[in-house]
Amino acid sequence: MTEPLKIGIAGLGTVGAGVVKLLAEHGRLLSLHGGRRLKLVAVSARSRTKKRDIDLSGVRWEKDPLALATAPDIDVVVELIGGSGGIAKRLAERALRNGKHVVMANKALLAMHGAELAALAEKRGAILAFEAAVAGGIPIIKALREGLTANRIEWIAGIVNGTTNFILSEMREKRIDFQAALADAQRLGYAEADPTFDIAGIDAAHKATIVSAIAFGVPVQFAKAHVEGIVDLQAVDIAYAEQLGYRIKLLAITKRRAANSTHPGGIELRVHPTLVPSRRLIANVEGAMNAVMVQGDAVGTTLYYGKGAGAEPTASAVIADLVDIARLATADPDHRVPHLAFQPAAMQDLGVLPIDDVVTAFYLRLQVADETGVLARITGILAEHGISIDALLQRPNAAGAGEARTDVIILTHDTVEGRMRAAIAKMQALPTVLAKIVRIRKEDLA
Repeated sequence: MTEPLKIGIAGLGTVGAGVVKLLAEHGRLLSLHGGRRLKLVAVSARSRTKKRDIDLSGVRWEKDPLALATAPDIDVVVELIGGSGGIAKRLAERALRNGKHVVMANKALLAMHGAELAALAEKRGAILAFEAAVAGGIPIIKALREGLTANRIEWIAGIVNGTTNFILSEMREKRIDFQAALADAQRLGYAEADPTFDIAGIDAAHKATIVSAIAFGVPVQFAKAHVEGIVDLQAVDIAYAEQLGYRIKLLAITKRRAANSTHPGGIELRVHPTLVPSRRLIANVEGAMNAVMVQGDAVGTTLYYGKGAGAEPTASAVIADLVDIARLATADPDHRVPHLAFQPAAMQDLGVLPIDDVVTAFYLRLQVADETGVLARITGILAEHGISIDALLQRPNAAGAGEARTDVIILTHDTVEGRMRAAIAKMQALPTVLAKIVRIRKEDLA
């Protein structure tokens, strides 16, 4: 009889408890998929007395999670502690050094140290699996590493943070401002008491860093990602965007760009609010759901949609990794799927482009004095910087406080970000521009 795959879990929060439940409920089905039984041997968490709706009878409790990394009766360590360093990093490193396989949902650790962990796993002949680290239950890592290997990936754009997508959906549907929508999200449990990592775009940037490395065969480069959150987004811009046929989403975007005579080649890696045409499927992803678009040269555009967080969806991804390990653990390491999709010797040293070199289109909103010649000066400045206009609206501004003023909303065609930055600085200096210019990037995703 084939030996069971013996598992140790560090961290029994919502995801850890979900993994324990699925192992118990779907044990027979999982053994049919993996060809061997998945056996939970030991667990570790901060509190042993905390009430959890799981059965741990017959499972060993380890006070120190690092003990899982050296226990002779454990084949695979599931790291669900979280954090970009500390005990989570030490646990993963020690487990891999001891030849144990590691499964994790820790996007922060992977975004900061994924290359080191992958190299360590390669050296020790162990498997490092992390499907749950990006988009919860959506199998986007497996799609990139395996299903789309015949393609040269051109770009990826995704809604990968459910909290911010819920907030933006609330702002659009209820016509409320950011603070009111955030309060709704916290009341309903979609946002943490301290939502900074989500609303500042950091969580999405961790995930973008991981998929960028897998898609393009480059090192993880989180420190070079351009990150903007949704804190400063205003309800009026969501409304204007909708009038123009767009919706605003916080997108994680990574693109490969070839060098040409005017622009350097490299990888775009950015997270920011983005206007997306409302006819695109991803523009209609609402609430706390996630979706990832991938453009490949052979397959064209594919879309992956589902729950990006929560106990069961994330636990589902963890279990899928465990089943893969059950199938592959005895295989020749040279014939396994590479941890970061490309063979280690084939990794490319493509740098991340600075944001000023990124090419994209823009939405601009200017609050201006309602005077003759104002619009001509604005469009003249854009023309001076080689920026062409795609659409333009003028709307009365309700906050004039006795002064005649109007909102000018402009959509541009693609341009280099640095040019737009210079043009905005020149427009902002006009005495007839009465408030800070709002600038939001726009992507057609076609």
